Amino acid sequence: MIEATAAGSTVEEATQAALKKLNAKREDAEIEIVIEGRKGFLGFGKREAVVKAVLKPLDPSPEEEMVQPEEVFAEAEPLQEEPKPAVKKAINEKPGEEAHAYLLQVIEQMGVKATVEKIQKGRNLTFLIEGEDIALLIGKRGQTLNSLQYLTQLVANRHSDQYFHVTVDAESYRERREDILVQLANKLANQALASSKEVALEPMPSYERKIIHAALARNKKVVTFSAGEEPRRHIVIAPKR
Repeated sequence: MIEATAAGSTVEEATQAALKKLNAKREDAEIEIVIEGRKGFLGFGKREAVVKAVLKPLDPSPEEEMVQPEEVFAEAEPLQEEPKPAVKKAINEKPGEEAHAYLLQVIEQMGVKATVEKIQKGRNLTFLIEGEDIALLIGKRGQTLNSLQYLTQLVANRHSDQYFHVTVDAESYRERREDILVQLANKLANQALASSKEVALEPMPSYERKIIHAALARNKKVVTFSAGEEPRRHIVIAPKR
């Protein structure tokens, strides 16, 4: 730090003297008043002003502003270790076995003679039912089959730390139902266009609503949306405005 102290009859005179010692301009230095000074009376009590001028540091040149290599390393984030490949968690077979046993038990209690094939692909469980009186297991528009699927999924996931998606089908009912829903979607879409009015479908479970949405997704003349609350939630097909 470069500084100079000077005295004068006034603060301004002392300041100029200090700046002269530093060979600097007023804006290049910080001025600190050490003694204010006073004029006195009839020559008595007079005291000179004293100031200290401290030269301000020069602005760093562009080269000096460049970050030094050691600063780069100091500010850089620490190198992180390469992420280790995630260990694939083994799929537990037990939830599928418990769900399979439960479904067989329920079918037996319903008085239906049937076999149930279990197909497990990862966390996807599919149960295929074949036998006598299958219509009893399907119910009106698949309502009984949907209930069996819901209960079986609850059993599969009740003690598992992995979520299993369960599908229960009876003699390919799901596939046949999907074909029926696609045909229905196209038929009602044409009806909505012909009447220029919205057409509401009957309430159906979410997976069936998804089939309707998907069937009409590429139809640029209509839009589909769900309305209502469960269990009365349904799809509406409307002409595109």
